[in-house]
Amino acid sequence: MTVISDCSKLTLFLLFMLAVPTLWAQGPPFQTDDPTPVDRGHYEAYIFGGVDGTPAEYDPIGPAFEFNWGALPRIQLHAILPFGGAFPTNNPIYAPGGIGSSAYGLTDMELGVKFGFIKQTKYRPQIGTFTMFEIPTGNFARGLGVGKVWYKLPLWVEKDEGPWTFDGGMGYTIVPQVQYRNFLYGGFLVKREVNKKLELGVEVFSHAREGFATPQIRSSTLIDAGGYYHFKYPGLQFLFAYGHSIAGFTENYAYLGLYWTWGKDEKKTTAGDAMLSGQPLKNGFH
Repeated sequence: MTVISDCSKLTLFLLFMLAVPTLWAQGPPFQTDDPTPVDRGHYEAYIFGGVDGTPAEYDPIGPAFEFNWGALPRIQLHAILPFGGAFPTNNPIYAPGGIGSSAYGLTDMELGVKFGFIKQTKYRPQIGTFTMFEIPTGNFARGLGVGKVWYKLPLWVEKDEGPWTFDGGMGYTIVPQVQYRNFLYGGFLVKREVNKKLELGVEVFSHAREGFATPQIRSSTLIDAGGYYHFKYPGLQFLFAYGHSIAGFTENYAYLGLYWTWGKDEKKTTAGDAMLSGQPLKNGFH
C-alpha cells in the first residue's frame, strides 16, 4: 500500500483504473488539503481514480468512493472506500523496495474528522486539523494494505482573497509496521476562480521517505497542477490533476474524479437535492 506523501524538505490514469494501497490525496484533486469542513447538514461524494508512482513501484487507485458529512458546526466526518493495486517494478536497484508480485483488490479504508477550530475572517485565516485513521481492510500479504491501523495528523491553514485561495500546512504520518516509516509531509496550494465554470490551481507538495513497502522509498518534492470544472447542475464537478517531481526521487501523481455535493440550502437546489427528491432543479435544469 502506498502511504501518502510527507515533507523532508518542506515544501488515473483513468477514473476506474486498477488501484493500489496508497495514502490519499488530502484535498481532491490536490495533495494539499484545506481546513474548512463541509457545512452542517451538507454532504459530499466523490468517485475517483488516480496513481502515485515511482521507479520502484506504481500504486494506482480506483474505483474509489469518498463521502463527507457536515455532522456538526465546524466538524466534518470523512470516509473513503478504495480499490487499488500494487505494481512493483522488481528492479534490483531499489531492493528491498519495489520487489514482489502485482496485486489488485480492496485496500485500506480511510476514516477521518476535520475540525476547523479557527474560523476565517477578513484579516484572519481559517485553521484546522484533518485527523485520518487508516483501517487495515486491505490484504497485507498481497501488498494491498499496511496490516495495522495507521494515522495522519496534519494542520492546515487557508485564506481567501477575492478569486484567489491559498492553502498550506504540514502533517505527520504514523505507520507502526515493518518496512514502513513515520514521516513528515507538507504542501502549499494556490487556486484561482477563472470563471463560474472553471477553477485552476498549482501546488508544491513534499514528503520524506515512507518506507521500502511503498513506492516512495526516498523523499520527493512535486509540483501538481489541476482544477475543477463546474457542470451546469449546481453541486456537480469534474476534478483533475497531474504532477511530477522537481527534486528528490522521481515521482508521478495523477487524479481524476467526479464530485457531487448537496444539502439543505434555502437559496438554491443542488443536483443532489433534486436527484434525491425527484424534483426538477431551479433555473430550468432537469
